Amino acid sequence: MIDAGLSRKETFQRLANIGEDPERLDAILVTHEHSDHVGGLLRLLRKVEALRRRQLPVFLSRLTAPAVDWEDYSPALEPFQAGSRFTIGDIEVSSFTIPHDAIDPVGYCFRAEGVKVGVVTDLGYLPESICHHLKGTDFLLLESNHDLDMLKVGPYPWSVKQRVMSRRGHLSNDLVSTFIGQSMDSNTATLVLGHLSEHNNHPEIARLTAAQAIEERGLETRLVVAEPGKQSEVFAF
Repeated sequence: MIDAGLSRKETFQRLANIGEDPERLDAILVTHEHSDHVGGLLRLLRKVEALRRRQLPVFLSRLTAPAVDWEDYSPALEPFQAGSRFTIGDIEVSSFTIPHDAIDPVGYCFRAEGVKVGVVTDLGYLPESICHHLKGTDFLLLESNHDLDMLKVGPYPWSVKQRVMSRRGHLSNDLVSTFIGQSMDSNTATLVLGHLSEHNNHPEIARLTAAQAIEERGLETRLVVAEPGKQSEVFAF
């Protein structure tokens, strides 16, 4: 599991909806310490570990680990240096640094049985280093956080708008479109747009912007938009 921002109850329900048992979790990987990514982590760990009767490993960067409020709990941490590789079972995990206003945020790529999956959210732009890591991805979950026009006239204070638009903020639909048109691997079979803002974006705007870039480049990539508050389909390879 990557991140645990939802409540323990919601996470358990979503796992149940796809026929997965929380006791079968092998590990949780954390991208960064912001509450929408770790807000439900502690309660989730306590419940899962009570069911498993053993601790559940939590993988996160060495600098992120002390930034999470563990209260009086002692989790089974597996800290790593951002940019390193490691394995969980038969899955090879590659971490890489992303530009976001957190202590030491990372994205992940996963390889298993000849398939490569990339998961990248919460970043202000896509430097060449990240584009390099995403080469060869068969499946990519990428942030498409906001529409610039909606953000500018939206309800956020100007200071928050500046943060979101900054190079350590969040990806706009337009930046995603540029990535698709210039850098996305042509063999990427499925692109899922995620982490959409409920206030500053709309699923159809994100979809149309990305779809146009896919069409203009002549790609056959399947495009899916993960809508806020809704559980997506299950993707199988």
